[in-house]
Parts: sequence; C-alpha cells; structure tokens
Amino acid sequence: MLSKGFEVEIYTSTPEGDIVGLSDKIVSELDGFVREPDSRNVEYTTPPCHRYERLLCDLVRPRFRLRQYLKQLGNYTLIPGSTLSLGGSQQFHRSDPGNPYHSYIEQTYGTRVVTASIHINIGIYNPEQLLQACRLIRLEAPLYLALSAASPFLDGKATGYHSTRWQLFPKTPQSVPLFESHAHFIRWTEEQLAAGTMQNVRHLWSSVRPNGDRRPYNLNRLELRICDLVIDPVALLAITALLEARLLQMLENPALDPLLLSELPATTRSQDLVALTDENEMAAAKLSLDATLRHWKDGQPILAHDWIESLYQEVWSTAKQHGFSCFLLPLKKILREGNEAQRWLKHYTHEQDVRIVMQEAIRQAELQELALQDDLCHPLVA
Repeated sequence: MLSKGFEVEIYTSTPEGDIVGLSDKIVSELDGFVREPDSRNVEYTTPPCHRYERLLCDLVRPRFRLRQYLKQLGNYTLIPGSTLSLGGSQQFHRSDPGNPYHSYIEQTYGTRVVTASIHINIGIYNPEQLLQACRLIRLEAPLYLALSAASPFLDGKATGYHSTRWQLFPKTPQSVPLFESHAHFIRWTEEQLAAGTMQNVRHLWSSVRPNGDRRPYNLNRLELRICDLVIDPVALLAITALLEARLLQMLENPALDPLLLSELPATTRSQDLVALTDENEMAAAKLSLDATLRHWKDGQPILAHDWIESLYQEVWSTAKQHGFSCFLLPLKKILREGNEAQRWLKHYTHEQDVRIVMQEAIRQAELQELALQDDLCHPLVA
C-alpha cells in the first residue's frame, strides 16, 4: 500500500450557517492548524500513513479538537461545503495583512480562491513513475470531482453548478501541459517562474500536481487538488481508496499511460488530451455524476457515473489484493444516492431555502464526527 495524507481546508461558522473569520485565534492557540489567505477558513494536514483505519482517526481528531476550541470561543462550529454558501463573496478577509504573497492573491484573484477543499496526497518516490501517475490521474481527475462535488450554492443562491468552487477557481497557469518526463516538468516550471506566470513553486494550481520537499527537483508524492471538501471521512476514504487502487494498478502495469494508450491522433495527442480533460473538468463542475464526459482512451462520450462504475470494477481486484477493498464500498452509496451537492440540491428543491439546507448539513456533520470519535478514536488527548 502507498502512503496517504490529506490537506483539509474548512470554514468556521455559526450554527445558523454564517461563516466567521477565526483563523488568527485558532492558529495561535491550536497546534497543527495553519492560516489560509482569508481568515474564514483554516487548514490542517494529516501525517502520511499507509493504513486506512489510522487515516480515519487522523482526519477526525483534529476536527474534534477544533470543535472543542470553537465552543470555548463562543457559539461557533464547522460548516460543510466548499464555497461561501450563504454570503460574503464580495469582500476578502485577510488573515495576514503583512504577507506579500497573500496581497498578490487578493489583488489577482479576489474571493474566487476563498474556498474549502480536500487535497489528497499519495506517496510515489520514483520521479518518472510520479509524472506518469500525474498524467493518468489528471485525465481522470474529473471523476474525483464528480464524486466529491459539494458547492452548489454561493451567496444564498443555487448557482447551477454542483461544484461552484471548481467553476470559479483560477487554475494557474492557464495552460499546463501533460508532463512527459521529470525533466519536462523541471524545464517548464523554471520557464514559468522566469516569466512570472508562477510566483513561486507552490503557485501551480491545477487539478493534479507533482509535489515534494524541493519542487520541481525533489518530488515524492502526487497531489490531487480538484476535490471539493468531503466532510464525511468515510466517503473521503472511499474516494482515496479508488485513487490508490488506480495508482497501484498503474505501478503494476507500466503501459497504463494515456500518452501510450490513447487512440487520439499521435501527432497532437498531448494537446488534445489536455483540451479534453479541461472540458471534462468543466462538465463535472456543472453536473458532477450526471455529466457527460469524453473518455481519454477514445474520445467517446460517457456519463461520469458510468465511468466511475467501470473504474470501480476494474480496480476492485487490485484493492482486494492489497487488503483495502472494503474501503471502496462507500462509493456504491455515493453512486446510488448522489454526492453531497446532489443531495443538498434535492433538499433545496423541497425547502427553497439555502440556509435551511446548510443548517441541516452542519448538524449532520457534527453528529457524524462525534459518533466516529466515540467509536474509533478514544482516548482523545486534547
């Protein structure tokens, strides 16, 4: 099994759903939490580990500590979702006014970056295998967005997108190729830094990127950045299990490379695959599991739901061989009942009130985390 870890961005709010900026207090008082440019959300990172059981506790425990701390501050909680669902997108709330990089982000992108998400990191230490993994997963990243979509609202209204976050998010630089090798990634990154299209090595905001301690030279993990905040830890582990099983499948079958297997014209294959996946990302942001995508193998249309179902069947034996197929099972529930955005929109159709939908989401998320904490993660050291 591969090592896995998460970067979790999450908003703080009142139980009524009004998002409140508290990151300055949280970061100064709680170990393990860091600022985002806007004070209304905070981030914590789980350490890399191999076992899903441990990963579940690593996800839940920091949130439980954070919830306890928020109750000390007042009547505050955590809110699901990846956008400012009930309002506040007109103004940036700086968490660190003296930070020049934060100034650049605010001036360049505004509140389009004030989102909450999950970044899934999977350890791969061979740089050429890592770049191959990035090629494969970039072309399948829309499937993970379809599973995780959780931002159908903005400023108190339904936007028409299941992932408003990814529809709004300023992917940077605007044009990112499929990296054919580690040398290609190094050369391209150096060119972007020299041209100013990237402010630093972290300023690569695409659906997938190679990551490591000294980018672009020393790399050790794939970072999937496209997912909305998956508040349900069990669902997040299922999405991660699908990703890990696909990567293990690739590592066991080196020919599993879109640049080799795609039937698109060889002379323009790389560019055509980038264009295809960009279109698929926007389609998945719009309709998630109900989106019609184009498969990278042959360019033919396929429903996101059906592609995920096919991929699930394809990687099941790999996951079973490595002992974690049981963690794939919750994907069946997502495919059957819908992702978070789809369930919220169904509730919204009945209530016609975004605030009621989000208040119920807040309540359900807290109840679920308390149950998981009690069942799996005792004793808690505060």
